[in-house]
Amino acid sequence: MTENQAVFALMPLAIASCAFAGIWWSARTSARKVDTKTRYWIVRLHRFRAWMRSHRPSVKPRPVRVALAGMPPKLISGTISTAGRCPALLFYFPVLLHCLRLALRHGGLTLPSVANPNIVCGGFRGESKMSYLDQIPPRLQHWVAPSLRLTVHAAQHEPRQLTQLTQMISRDGLTFPLVAKPDIGSQGFGVRLVRGAGDLQRYLEGFPKNEDVILQRYLDWEGEAGVHYLRRPNDHEGRVFSLGFRCFPHVVGDGCSRLSKLIEEDPRTRRMARRHSRALSAEDLRRVPAKGETVRLSLLGSVRTGGLYYDGSAYITPALAARFDEIARAMPDFHFGRFDIRFRSIEALGRGEDFQIIEVNGASAEAIHIWDPEQSVAETYRVLFEQFRLLYEIGAQNRDRGHRPIGLAGYLALQWRESRLLRRYPESG
Repeated sequence: MTENQAVFALMPLAIASCAFAGIWWSARTSARKVDTKTRYWIVRLHRFRAWMRSHRPSVKPRPVRVALAGMPPKLISGTISTAGRCPALLFYFPVLLHCLRLALRHGGLTLPSVANPNIVCGGFRGESKMSYLDQIPPRLQHWVAPSLRLTVHAAQHEPRQLTQLTQMISRDGLTFPLVAKPDIGSQGFGVRLVRGAGDLQRYLEGFPKNEDVILQRYLDWEGEAGVHYLRRPNDHEGRVFSLGFRCFPHVVGDGCSRLSKLIEEDPRTRRMARRHSRALSAEDLRRVPAKGETVRLSLLGSVRTGGLYYDGSAYITPALAARFDEIARAMPDFHFGRFDIRFRSIEALGRGEDFQIIEVNGASAEAIHIWDPEQSVAETYRVLFEQFRLLYEIGAQNRDRGHRPIGLAGYLALQWRESRLLRRYPESG
């Protein structure tokens, strides 16, 4: 979800942020009552800072063309949307108020938990990622990246157990490199590329015991997108609500600059320069990539790791919408969620071909195009409000069909368990 924060878990935090804002405003009001002499020096200090800013050399961000293989090109000069610069607690506070209003209107605070009745909590918190993929029937499994789920035991990383595990991986038709990721998780926590048995052993050593991990075929296609889908329970057909493209953090070589300099100068990667530098060796940072060479800085394309999202609504075609409607309707009672996919080319995706589903997210899934740097704050809130309006409507209709929403205590227990697991997962790649 850039994801989406848990609405109900934000309630105490939102109240705390309001209290902090009140204290800050009170302090500012008191500051205006200082005596004339103190005010004089404050004004002089502000004027000096303004003079320093006016004489500082202005550095305009250099527009950068994003053109990963198979992806629609994008020219950007910013790295993050205006909404993305706002602290999460403050940004989601209006969304929380909107959800409370919807809860009063429809008579249920946890109605999103039955948006997808066959998924734990509707996919809002604590659900198994593999449970989505398993619900796609065999006749449509060729659209899904081959995956294997296993439970991590205390002795699994020992040589004998590891040999048995690699044999099981081979029997399932998987080969290294593989993507290892938690079965319960969000925002890419604990997701890592394992290139061989040694990497897998180290990953399992740091993984919480008696928890499930997914091993998935690594797709080297550079095209990645989030296809947000919804269908009301009484409708025969659904629709693609949003299409957002996701770019993993990367730089393009110019044939003369070191990788460290490319990271510092690129407007997309500069704000995450410290993170990228920690993930790379000193030798890699000194390397001079060839002109036109794309250097990938992270496996993940999430905002948390410095990825870039941009709007792809212009590329939604009838064939694409029909393909995802076919897949979603084949899943039992799936009404609301986002398909995260890798694709070979935008032309093939428009025909509903040459893509693989790497993950499905349920009720908590956001339409990721809202984090496009060119998206206005007003449009971001409009889309979020519309998304939650539809989510509560779907939940209310499923409740009327006999599905029972989860209790607040049950929801908070799932939230606590997932949050605890996120802190225990290995570092993501």
